[in-house]
Amino acid sequence: MEDKQIITIKTTVNAQVEKVWKYWTEPEYIKKWNSASEDWHTPLAENDLRVGGIFISRMEAKDGSFGFDFGGIYNEVELYKVIAYTLDDGRKVKINFIGGEKVTEITETFEAENENSIEMQQSGWQAILDSFKKYAEQK
Repeated sequence: MEDKQIITIKTTVNAQVEKVWKYWTEPEYIKKWNSASEDWHTPLAENDLRVGGIFISRMEAKDGSFGFDFGGIYNEVELYKVIAYTLDDGRKVKINFIGGEKVTEITETFEAENENSIEMQQSGWQAILDSFKKYAEQK
């Protein structure tokens, strides 16, 4: 088995970890922030947040030209601290939440896929994380 390249993205959200966790994990909120740009959206999100639980987000271009399902199964869930999962294509993802008094640091690491450049993957995932930060801070 070849070694996968690991990509890391980060942000600091100006909100308490309990709020960040709620917005990150509840489908009604996921649908509002889960896109890399204004011309994309997530019309469907389901989330069974427990070890062995599955999740799926349907991500689509708003013009209907393209879409895909993003999903997987949870390997680790530690309330307000860690979410780790395996994507449907076998890649691993881990998200760490570090809550401070009024801020939450989010660090997301994931195994790169082989179709797109590392830079494209990093910027795409970072754009979604930035969208989350913007949403969580304005609510």
